[in-house]
Amino acid sequence: MPKIVITEFMDEGVVKELESHFEVVFDTDLVDDRRSLLAAVADADGIIVRNRTRVDGELLKAAPRLKVVGRLGVGLDNIDLPECESLGVIVKPAHGGNGSSVAEYVLSGALMLRRQAYLASQDMLAGKWPRQSLIGREVAGSVLGLVGFGAIARETARRALALDMQVMIFDPHLAPDALNGWDRVVRHQHLASLLAESDVVSLHVPLTEATHHLIDSTSIGYMKSDAVLINAARGGIVDEKALATALREGSLAGALLDVFEQEPLPAGSLLQGVPNLILTPHIAGVTKESNTRISQMTADNVREVLGQLEVGA
Repeated sequence: MPKIVITEFMDEGVVKELESHFEVVFDTDLVDDRRSLLAAVADADGIIVRNRTRVDGELLKAAPRLKVVGRLGVGLDNIDLPECESLGVIVKPAHGGNGSSVAEYVLSGALMLRRQAYLASQDMLAGKWPRQSLIGREVAGSVLGLVGFGAIARETARRALALDMQVMIFDPHLAPDALNGWDRVVRHQHLASLLAESDVVSLHVPLTEATHHLIDSTSIGYMKSDAVLINAARGGIVDEKALATALREGSLAGALLDVFEQEPLPAGSLLQGVPNLILTPHIAGVTKESNTRISQMTADNVREVLGQLEVGA
């Protein structure tokens, strides 16, 4: 019976389905126990991971039988794709499973940051009444700048347009006709001009050499002082030190970060105590609904590769 190792959280009902076809090791402690992980994959035919498990040369060497990597999500920066390809290991992300979840996260963040009223609990409980200082802004009529215009960014754009936001994008890899049917979306040819016009900037690009610290002190300098930044894409795209400085100095109005250069955040992070900053633990794409969808998609992908699920069944 083929063996599958699952290293991070997954819908338990879907795991039980897999257990009826495979030997399954479902142990979320493996992501933080490298030695045990390498031992577990020694005879594995498949592995299912999220973003924290490094599927690198070391792991692939330790798993000579490995045929498929199922990714519970879409980001692949934790997986050595060239090495997988050279070894004939198929990598299967769960495209489309969390678009709604991330889009809702981005828009709820935009609403919170623009309105500015939702971080007042401590002042309120201390007897303060900061009503005047918390007069914020509406999102209707404001400009949402999307850096990248893939599937999740498009889900975000649809919802933003429904809120009467103006949507602008920057994506140098987009085909000239890619905005057919998006008459209300304005395309910028340069990142700097998008940043300068946007009230809310949301990042929707993978982490690559080209996008590492794409939002640095220079990029932040192009942004309006009352603009806000949202990163639910990948840690490393934002220079966290530059962002912290901008927020402390008041040259940026606020930020929402779901992803970080180091996850989990280390004790004493430079983001500690930074004003107008909301942090969440890489949860933008994870809801009850999306977890079920992504888990099922990933299970089906892995079963298909391992010959247990007919294509189209």
